[in-house]
Amino acid sequence: MKTWRNASLALSAAAVLALTTACGQEKGATAPAGSVGAAAPAGAPAENGAGYGSGSGYGSGAGSGGQAAAAKPAGQLAVWDSKELGKVVTDSEGLTLYRFDKDTPNPPKSNCEGDCAKAWPVVAADGAKPPAGVDASLMGEVTRADGTKQLTIDGWPMYRYAKDTKPGETKGQGVGGTWFAAAPDGKKAALGGDEGAAEEQDGGGAPADLAGLSVRKDPKLGEVVVDKNGMTVYRFEKDSAWPMKTACTGECLEKWPVVAPVDKNDTEGINLKGYTVFNRPDGIKQQTIDCWPLYTFAGDKKPGDTNGQGVGGTWFAISPAGKMVGASK
Repeated sequence: MKTWRNASLALSAAAVLALTTACGQEKGATAPAGSVGAAAPAGAPAENGAGYGSGSGYGSGAGSGGQAAAAKPAGQLAVWDSKELGKVVTDSEGLTLYRFDKDTPNPPKSNCEGDCAKAWPVVAADGAKPPAGVDASLMGEVTRADGTKQLTIDGWPMYRYAKDTKPGETKGQGVGGTWFAAAPDGKKAALGGDEGAAEEQDGGGAPADLAGLSVRKDPKLGEVVVDKNGMTVYRFEKDSAWPMKTACTGECLEKWPVVAPVDKNDTEGINLKGYTVFNRPDGIKQQTIDCWPLYTFAGDKKPGDTNGQGVGGTWFAISPAGKMVGASK
């Protein structure tokens, strides 16, 4: 037992040293009051774990323990015309249906299990009827690992969000940068209209001509980082680069979804200093530039929008070097 403990401590020390090297101990930054650190105290639950744990952001759920609730039938599907998102598919109770970027449509495969399926209950295929005016051939099913049949639309497995409790709610939109309300054709409702034509030729929801992270020349802000969908990337002034910490948790993530990890080879024009993945205490993995956590803004509806710039005097677009654009400091 003593030998195992010593080995465990040695591995932990090595992990801390690696992070120190990657994220610049010389910065000497201190964490803002009330911020959340890189790891929860021993024996303490991660903040907001029920809603934003590994399941909600990435659908891992491995070793989660416990079982997700049985899949609930969708019944007669309907289409709701949301002012923010356009046409959105709902179940017979008016609850929004979602799709997960980590799933695959061809062939259909769900990658949301365990705790993920608790936060994102699957929609049963049995008894589901297509909305009026929607091509019934787009509806199908996928057999999950536990043998249950899950509804698909154009190959994408369908889910509800546990925090949506009444018709018309879309609290799951953009969570973890990977969950989106579903349009009647299976695409992301947030990318409806003209933008929808450029969506997911490879099943990932990205325009074919953009890298995972790249640079856009904004007429007012200059060079800013954008994600694979052309959406502006932001930094939060209350976060900390060293030690790497986040002050955006819980409901904050509904407005400011994290940028999911992006391979270095899938970047263009980005400074790769301090380019590392932040393992947040809520279980979500978040990309950083210069060790600063990255976000998008739910209020940006189309590529080129910068509606998050200066919000609260703490949110700013980020430069290719990881600096806040237009901030006073």
